[in-house]
Amino acid sequence: MPKVNPLPAEELSWRCDPRSFPFKTTGEIPSLQEIIGQERAMRAIDFGLGVANHNYNIFVLGESGTGKSSTIKDIIEAKAKNEPVPDDWCYVFNFSDPDSPMAINLPPGSGFLLAGDMDERIEALRRDIPKVFESKDYEKHRDEILEGQQERTRAIFFRLEQKALERGFILKKTVSGLSVVPARNNKAMSPEEFNSLPGEKKAAVEQELVIMQDKLSDAIREARVIEKETKERINALDREVVQYVVNPLINELLDKYKAFKGVVEFLYKVKENILENIDDFRPKEEVPLTLGGIRLQRPEPTFERYRVNLIVNNRDTEGAPVVFETNPTYYNLFGRIEYRVQFGVAMTDFMMIKGGSVHRANGGYLIVNAFDILRNIFVYDSIKRTLKNGEVRIEDVWEQYRLISTTMLKPAPIPVNIKLVVIGEPFIYYLLYNLDTEYRKLFKVKADFDNVMARDDSNIQKYAHFIAARCREEGLLPFDPAGVGKIIESGARMAGDKEKLTTRFNDIKNLIIEASYWAGVEGANTVSASHVERAQKERIYRNSKIEDKLREYIKNDTIMVATVGSVVGQVNGIAVLDPGDYAFGKPSRITARTFMGDAGVVNIEREVKLSGRIHNKALMILTNFLGERFAQNYPLTLSASITFEQLYEEIEGDSATCTEVYALLSSLSALPLDQGIAVTGSMNQRGEVQPIGGVNEKIEGFFEVCMAKGLTGKQGVIIPKRNVRNLMLKKEVIEAVREGRFSVYPIEMVDEGMEILAGTPVGERDSNGKFPEGTVNHLVEKKLLRLAKGLKEFGRAPEKKPKAEEEKKDKAEDAKKDF
Repeated sequence: MPKVNPLPAEELSWRCDPRSFPFKTTGEIPSLQEIIGQERAMRAIDFGLGVANHNYNIFVLGESGTGKSSTIKDIIEAKAKNEPVPDDWCYVFNFSDPDSPMAINLPPGSGFLLAGDMDERIEALRRDIPKVFESKDYEKHRDEILEGQQERTRAIFFRLEQKALERGFILKKTVSGLSVVPARNNKAMSPEEFNSLPGEKKAAVEQELVIMQDKLSDAIREARVIEKETKERINALDREVVQYVVNPLINELLDKYKAFKGVVEFLYKVKENILENIDDFRPKEEVPLTLGGIRLQRPEPTFERYRVNLIVNNRDTEGAPVVFETNPTYYNLFGRIEYRVQFGVAMTDFMMIKGGSVHRANGGYLIVNAFDILRNIFVYDSIKRTLKNGEVRIEDVWEQYRLISTTMLKPAPIPVNIKLVVIGEPFIYYLLYNLDTEYRKLFKVKADFDNVMARDDSNIQKYAHFIAARCREEGLLPFDPAGVGKIIESGARMAGDKEKLTTRFNDIKNLIIEASYWAGVEGANTVSASHVERAQKERIYRNSKIEDKLREYIKNDTIMVATVGSVVGQVNGIAVLDPGDYAFGKPSRITARTFMGDAGVVNIEREVKLSGRIHNKALMILTNFLGERFAQNYPLTLSASITFEQLYEEIEGDSATCTEVYALLSSLSALPLDQGIAVTGSMNQRGEVQPIGGVNEKIEGFFEVCMAKGLTGKQGVIIPKRNVRNLMLKKEVIEAVREGRFSVYPIEMVDEGMEILAGTPVGERDSNGKFPEGTVNHLVEKKLLRLAKGLKEFGRAPEKKPKAEEEKKDKAEDAKKDF
């Protein structure tokens, strides 16, 4: 097997050449005007925005910080500018059904004009109609009508009174009204006088009294008819004079809005309602209103029913509306009906209907966050219902949960035509896609934002323009080519690949801001590489308290990790700890012990339920690897235990598989392993080393521990060769490698790492199927064979001795007892 050489310093990172930038500072180059690294997502978004179908809504998914929100907003706003402005929407009073306000749509800006026109007309009517009733002409005509009524009424009762006198009766006013009573000498008879009349005379008077009472009833009935006619004439007069005020005002609006059927119908109903409620416009006398001795304010007539409630005003909108709802509660999206409390009673009317984001986005685009619409009650189902039915309703969703039903407004639904764009994490997209069949029908377009892009010359230059754009937007110092190069190198480090750059531009933006700050602290006019490096170091220092504490525990041997010497069955593995804001590598001691038995390889972490499923799988792969290599001619019979020492939390992943193999082979072969070399890497059943994640953090984590305990020049880390392209190590590690104080070994097969750690060839079977003497495999096989034989001998039953010998032995025992 060829010897594995450590990587040269040049392969431990990629460096961006500042000479590739044709500028002195980013202030000389234009800002980036395009989205980079998201070709797939851009094509999906263009497709989704172009399809005019209510089922082709867009779900934008990707990691946080990839610019999903800002990108989709910029794209939609640019597209919306060239699209028509949608209609205004108003609610008006429904004179036929007051509990169901009517919805009216008008061209953009016309709704605002109509609302203003109606307010002006209401003020004009309230001002001018009272003046009509106070005019001399009106009073003259009214007085004429009333005088005519009075004359006719007087004539009726005068004739009745004359007839009564002729028949010996008079009309007398009583509490209950007029009555006919017998008279003598034109004076009403007393009851005594009437009773003293002779019987025949009295009967004749009573008969005449009945006739006169009928005539009185006829006169009163005729007077009432005259009074009714008078009221009708006065009402007709009122309507006539009011029409002189109303007709010009309303007819002007009818002519102005004649092209809109809904407005015309509303105006006709307004006109008719005004004429039916003329008394509301009459001047009112101030009559105090009291309740329980408390003077109350007399309620004024309301004219709200004639107003227009403009809930969507697109007067100043340019192109189609784009609404980014950051707090998509039910009422923020779908509108609400507000209330006012008066005398302890909650009251509302159609003017208190408020539109939501769906109304404002009608005819355009609505952007919401997936997590927000899922955590707000009623929102997700209501959004789907709106998209399916093509209409939005304003209603009280809590009405169905109340114990007592109350009278509520039921505004007419408004037709909607919106393109909904939902932004969220990938797990939400796949959760909804797999669990909700309606979701699949309504969101047919997936715009998947990648977190990396190719590191080519074009994207490198675009990165520089992106830096220039952020500097201008945030008012930062310009970057020189070296500073730009260092930012781009950081992009490759975040991507975890020399051939890629990260598209998590929010993180890049934060680094740009911090580097500019430190440049300003140092009094520099431009941001250079040293300022970017300082920003990175300062950020690490702010977030690395846990790492520093762990390194301190390792240094003072509280956490036992050896970096010098050799030990049998012990090797250093490396894990990545990521609390969330900062990830770092943590070395751990892994030990293995082998002994006689048939329990196989026991994972102690698994036994105590501190091992995840992937780690358990890795142990099974390890066992199968050993069985394939050493159990072709006899069973793999051993008991072995593997554990992560001083581990007190769950372990998951397979990146320690190679490490565990080395500890196990060392224990079986009794060959000590170099404690100055840590190992990371996964493996398959063929012994091929597979790539792992966090390779930079792992190397740097072990390097920091070696630095703390003292570099010897023999320390290093074994990594999978397939991870070499992921190396973007920090400058301190690269310098140590260049000076020969630290090494990074890339391996393709697991045997290569064993030779580095043990300093002994692993060995391959010869033509006779034997491993060379003294090799690792030979020593392991020898130990396994001895364990297998030992277990077999231990389990064999003891041989039976001849019967004569047994009898002789028994006699000797008996003689001994007798003695």
